[in-house]
Amino acid sequence: MPQSLDIQLQNQSTSSEIYAYVTGISLQQNAGSRVLIQADGRSLYFPANPPKILQPLAEDCAIPLGAPGAPPVTVRCPQMAGGRIWFSRDAKLTFLLNPGGPTGAALVEPSVLNPTDANAGVDFTFAEFTLNSHQLFANISYVDFVSRLPIALSLQDGAGVQHVSGMAADGLARLCDGLREQAGRDGRPWDKLVVADKKGGGSPTPLRVLSPTHGNAAGADFGGYYEPLVEEVWQKYGASTGTKLKINTQAAAGVVEGAVAGDGKLVFSCNSGNEAFGKPNTADILGCNSGPFVTGPSPTRNAIIPRLAAGFLRSTLADNTDHPSPADTHYRREPTNHYARLLHEVNLDGKGYAFAYDDVQPDGGADRSGKVNSGDPKVFVVTVGGGNAYVGDKMPI
Repeated sequence: MPQSLDIQLQNQSTSSEIYAYVTGISLQQNAGSRVLIQADGRSLYFPANPPKILQPLAEDCAIPLGAPGAPPVTVRCPQMAGGRIWFSRDAKLTFLLNPGGPTGAALVEPSVLNPTDANAGVDFTFAEFTLNSHQLFANISYVDFVSRLPIALSLQDGAGVQHVSGMAADGLARLCDGLREQAGRDGRPWDKLVVADKKGGGSPTPLRVLSPTHGNAAGADFGGYYEPLVEEVWQKYGASTGTKLKINTQAAAGVVEGAVAGDGKLVFSCNSGNEAFGKPNTADILGCNSGPFVTGPSPTRNAIIPRLAAGFLRSTLADNTDHPSPADTHYRREPTNHYARLLHEVNLDGKGYAFAYDDVQPDGGADRSGKVNSGDPKVFVVTVGGGNAYVGDKMPI
């Protein structure tokens, strides 16, 4: 792996005012420190600890991408973990600093959940990546929200081209239409996940869509939504039925079988000892990280959790005994996560992280998570705006 990688960023929107920002945790110089790439696309900025909270950056880290369709802007990125490539349209983003530890300042990133955040009304998005001594790994993420600015990823290495198409320029509008239609069918607040752009006159247009995990921030209460499905799953795998839930951990534990025991817990028999799961509620299922889905010291339990959580969220556990199940079994019954279902429908190639464990798939199954990765990256291109979006395995430049 190289010590750094040139990332090509291209504006495929309709605006000439697109800015990019690259943030992460440095793995080389000042290892462990927060690092940003400055406006020249080369210089590194390691923020010092500020004297108090919510202090501005000392350097300009907005990288202008030029006019739509202009040649890509090349950014030299060192090895970093927890990286994000941010984009904003028609306005710069505001990043702030808080006092951190001995490695430097803590970065306050733009928030879609805090209405008082300076970026709340800005059209922005990001892709996630890690570049370390083993590989480049990047993905488009919809775990928290969907932006009006689509992102596509293209990675070329010695084996060929990996491409994640993202959405076309009208992808958010199509998602909003689908959520409104679903709200009309089942009476659930899918339409309230749509956040309106309040700038300008006339009727407000959608700015972004929040994940139902964050529905309460938009007045969308999904309390009690998944509980009927949980009850059905518990009945299906009750001890008296003799039906076993089989989960391929895709790890050392192999395939484990579970059934509901007398104490009301779903118990999986494992060589390392039984793993018991209580009933999750809707918040547990949407967030994938609370209740029975909290990870811990057991590697077997930590391998079961993503596959069990994904099965609930995709509503596959009551109809299929073997998991992970194929993509054509996902979102086929009520209740289900229509945010995730519609996201996969409006992405041109059906890919993208719609929830935390959306990379769970059967062995040999087609990837649905919207990721590219390689231990030998040659050319990495990130396009923003959804213009000229395509499905295939060619590079965009």
